[in-house]
Amino acid sequence: MRPPRNKKNKNKSANRNSGPRDAAPNRGRDGSFRPKPKHASKTETREAAELVPRPRKTGIRPSEKLPIILETQPDEDYALLDTGDGLKLEQYGSMRLVRPEQQAIWGRSQPDSEWDAATALFTGDTDEEGLGRWRFSDERTGETWPMAFDGIPYFGRFTSFRHVGVFPEQAAHWRNMSKAIHSANREIRVLNLFGYTGVASLVAAAAGAHVTHVDASKKAIGWARENQAFAKLENKPIRWICEDAMKFVQREVRRGNTYDIILLDPPAYGRGPNGEVWQLFDHLPDMIDGCRDLLSDQPEMLVLTAYAIRASFFAIHEVMMDSLTDFKRKGLVESGELIIREKYRNRALSTSMFARWTPEERP
Repeated sequence: MRPPRNKKNKNKSANRNSGPRDAAPNRGRDGSFRPKPKHASKTETREAAELVPRPRKTGIRPSEKLPIILETQPDEDYALLDTGDGLKLEQYGSMRLVRPEQQAIWGRSQPDSEWDAATALFTGDTDEEGLGRWRFSDERTGETWPMAFDGIPYFGRFTSFRHVGVFPEQAAHWRNMSKAIHSANREIRVLNLFGYTGVASLVAAAAGAHVTHVDASKKAIGWARENQAFAKLENKPIRWICEDAMKFVQREVRRGNTYDIILLDPPAYGRGPNGEVWQLFDHLPDMIDGCRDLLSDQPEMLVLTAYAIRASFFAIHEVMMDSLTDFKRKGLVESGELIIREKYRNRALSTSMFARWTPEERP
C-alpha cells in the first residue's frame, strides 16, 4: 500500500478533536462573563473581543522555564516508524497506518517496502461533508482494534477525521500526572476538559484519582465508556459529562468545587452540543481563568495543550503566565513543544504546543 510521493494533501484536515466542541462567552469590562450573540460572525466576534479588554494584571508573575521539549519514544504500544513527503508511518499495536502530516516536509528514510506493509492508508479523498476515507490492505480489517497505554487497554478506531482515538504525544503529560497522583498520598481530583476518548481519564483513574471527564461530543463520551469497560475500570470513580466545557467550568466555579489536576486540551475551532462556537484565540484566556479558579488549595498541575494553530508556544505560555499572575500559590510555568521520535532514524516530529503550571516548591 504505497502512498503517493510529493503530493500535497489538498483537503483541509479536521481539527484533532473534530466534531461538536465547546464555546465560550466574552468577558465584560468589569471582569464578568458576557455571552456573545449567538449568530455573530467571525469578524464580529474578533471585533467584540478587541473592544472588551481583559483586566490588567500588574502583580507577581509565576516563575517560568522555557523552552521545554517533551518527547514520546517508540515502545511496544506505539511507534512512529517514518515520516516524509507530507506523510507519517505509525505502528499502533497490531496496526500499521499511513496518515497525512503537513509538517513532514522532508523526505522519507525507509524503503517503500516498509510503507507498502501498512494496514491502512488515510486517502485524503473527501465527500460532500469533507470527511476522509481509509483504504485497507485487507478488506476484512475491522473498524476497531485493541490498544494499550502503559498496560491500560483501550480501543483504537478508524475515524473519518483520520484520528484513531489517541494522541501518543500526550504520553509525557499522562505519565507525569500518574506520578503526581501516586506520590500525593491523598485523594486527588482530576478534571479532564475536552477529554475525547478518555485515555487520560483512565490513566488518572488507574492511578487512584477521582476523575471528571467533560466532552461536548456524545460519540466521544460513548467511546470513552467503551474504553473504561474494556480496561476493566468500571469500579473506578469517573464522571462522564457531555456538556459545553466553558459552561461546565463556570458552573463548577459558582458551586465552589475544586480540582487538584486540570487537563485542558481544546481544539483550534469547534462547536458545542447546542451549536456554540469555540475559537481558541478568542476564548482560551477566559477558559484558563476559569480553570485557575477551579484549582484547589493543594493544586498539583494545570496542563494546556494546543494543536493545529499557527502560533508560537510563547502565545499559550503568556496566556498561562497572565492567568496565574497573583495566584494564591507560587508556581512555575513550563512551556514548549510535544514531539515524537522516529523509531529508525530518531528524527523529531513536532505535534503540538503546551504550557504547564505546577507549584514552584514541587520537586
